Amino acid sequence: MEEVKTLTADEIVEAFGDLVFRLALQYTGIRQEAEDIVQETFLAMLKKLPFKSAEHAKRWLIKVTVNKCKDYFKSARRKNLPLDERLISGSFELSDGLEELEKLDPLDRNIIYLFYYEGYSAKEIGKMTGKTKNAVNIRLSRARESLKELLEEGNYYEE
Repeated sequence: MEEVKTLTADEIVEAFGDLVFRLALQYTGIRQEAEDIVQETFLAMLKKLPFKSAEHAKRWLIKVTVNKCKDYFKSARRKNLPLDERLISGSFELSDGLEELEKLDPLDRNIIYLFYYEGYSAKEIGKMTGKTKNAVNIRLSRARESLKELLEEGNYYEE
């Protein structure tokens, strides 16, 4: 039987820190809040160690990050932010017109990100976000259509 090497906390943070931060930043749009969510996620990870594999750690981190972001939107802390802080957006660099992606609903943005950039299936995304596979597919389809319309408005898309 092959022995599976468990990753250390440092290895997990190194491997998936950027992913967790990008997801949190896409949800909140506020760098400081995203950093807080990242910190909370990795503190929770320390209690969960060890993971069965790197893929297990990655999926767990995505699910916990999404849940912590949902908690953030429910929290009184968010509602008490000054208006200008709520309007600041510092999402990761997107190339050639894909900044239009930032205009989508945070869940739609994350579903697109997980599907296209991280390569997860609708079923896997559903497990991570607490949605059914069909709900993910519907959101993905609607998000693509919305993104297409936004790109057409910005003259980034030509048929």
